[in-house]
Amino acid sequence: MDSYALLAKEDMNKSILVLRENLSTLRTGRASPALLNNLECDYYGDKMPVNQIAAIKVPEPRQLVIEPYDRNDIKAIVAAINASDIGINPVIDGNKIRLVVPALTEDRRKELVKKSKSYCEEYKIAVRNVRRDFMDKLKKDESYTEDSRKRAEADIQKVTDEAIAEIDKVYKEKESEIMAI
Repeated sequence: MDSYALLAKEDMNKSILVLRENLSTLRTGRASPALLNNLECDYYGDKMPVNQIAAIKVPEPRQLVIEPYDRNDIKAIVAAINASDIGINPVIDGNKIRLVVPALTEDRRKELVKKSKSYCEEYKIAVRNVRRDFMDKLKKDESYTEDSRKRAEADIQKVTDEAIAEIDKVYKEKESEIMAI
């Protein structure tokens, strides 16, 4: 496989990894610490991710328990949860914050499927942009003969097709996870 194709594959795999992280933040009706991955709260004047200032546990399939390392952070974490769009109401229980993940309605499930589909489309575009950039680099590289350039272009296209197939697979997995009751 051509070096340009290998570099393109590496960039495309990074995009797929970021897509998986973004999709993990979508609520699926089951409690998961990943729901709080992008949640930041005020921590002594700075913004800090909740998972760095508190322990997040899943005692039941539909419940998250957040135990802040410092009791004084409870109000800041609750405020951040209320300000976020995860759609879960926090309940303060002594030194802990409980989040009960409600069952998703059919409409909400369809909405989440659409959102995951749009994420996947964005990353397909990102993969195609990587392909375009490497094809442009390949055309400008004068060390390639016409035959070797055609082979390299075919390798880059093959890598692109594999990445898009992987994105489709990730979408199907997320769709079935969301639609499962």
